[in-house]
Amino acid sequence: MTDLFDTLHADCRQLGTQLFTLSVLDPAAGLARRAYTSHPAEYPTAGTKPMTHDGWYDHVVAAGLPFVANTPPEFARYFFDHALITSLNLGSCMNIPVIGPAGVAGTVNLLAEAGHFTQTRQTAYLALVAAVRDALLLEMHIS
Repeated sequence: MTDLFDTLHADCRQLGTQLFTLSVLDPAAGLARRAYTSHPAEYPTAGTKPMTHDGWYDHVVAAGLPFVANTPPEFARYFFDHALITSLNLGSCMNIPVIGPAGVAGTVNLLAEAGHFTQTRQTAYLALVAAVRDALLLEMHIS
């Protein structure tokens, strides 16, 4: 864990995030590697997810746009672990791309209760990530 990741996690928790992870994309391996987690039992930092080329990928990785789903059905079609997410009483998510010189280098992944990611909160979360973007890229070992 790093101070930067801990601080960003704490700032997002202040806004209501209940589960927080950071992922680094590894296009060569076709994987997203977890670099930080608030829930190590369910989502260990050693964890990986395949980079499936689906609608989520097109939106977040290819287009560099945040993904927001405020109900489980909105994210279930993209997240193979949707049953685990809902078992933790989480019903909404926001994935914020961290964009480096070569495109999306990783994502900040936020989960909370259903309906959490209002426009006001989305703006606040985007501002938090934007404020530390360069430091995130360095900490994620992206040049």
